[in-house]
Amino acid sequence: MDDMESTTTEIIPGATDRAARMRRWVRPALIGLFAVALNLLFFVLLRGETGRQWLFHLRGYSYLGVFLVTLLANATTIVPTPYIPIVACVAGQSDNLPLVIAAGALGSALGESVAFFIGRSGRGLVQETRLYAWVHGQMRHPSRAFLVLFLFGAPPNPLFDVAGLAAGALGLPYWLFFSAVFLARIIRIWLIALGGIQWCGRVGG
Repeated sequence: MDDMESTTTEIIPGATDRAARMRRWVRPALIGLFAVALNLLFFVLLRGETGRQWLFHLRGYSYLGVFLVTLLANATTIVPTPYIPIVACVAGQSDNLPLVIAAGALGSALGESVAFFIGRSGRGLVQETRLYAWVHGQMRHPSRAFLVLFLFGAPPNPLFDVAGLAAGALGLPYWLFFSAVFLARIIRIWLIALGGIQWCGRVGG
């Protein structure tokens, strides 16, 4: 009887840990699925005739719009913002692709700065995971920090906030953080813009 009780006591903590790990991943996964669905919906809408005409009539404000939508999308992960199809389709209508890329990269880098300054203030709530411990260790070395921020920042990556918080918490110079993220986002926005030229047809005047 005692052996059975001890076995039960040993099993329950393991099951509890697994359940906790599962809960920790369920919410981000659901947010990610919702964000993907929202981006696909906006992509379909903006490729339609009404969406393309709307983009054409608002193209005088397109660069400011790209800056604002990328700023908002990267400043918060609570409300998913479908910036990828918006930037892609604006690029497909634009006569000045470098300006679209620069506006998107600048807005994106400034938006990601929110996580950096939350980390700097010490109010960032990050669970002590293996990923955070690894990123935290890399941020102690400026050259590695730049590379990690660049590699984390170039592809769409919901875990980038972990790097931003760690960079701020360790007192990494802001210029280093901003330059790494800005260069990474130039590549990301450039690829999104190329996709927009390919998939979002131009509307004539």
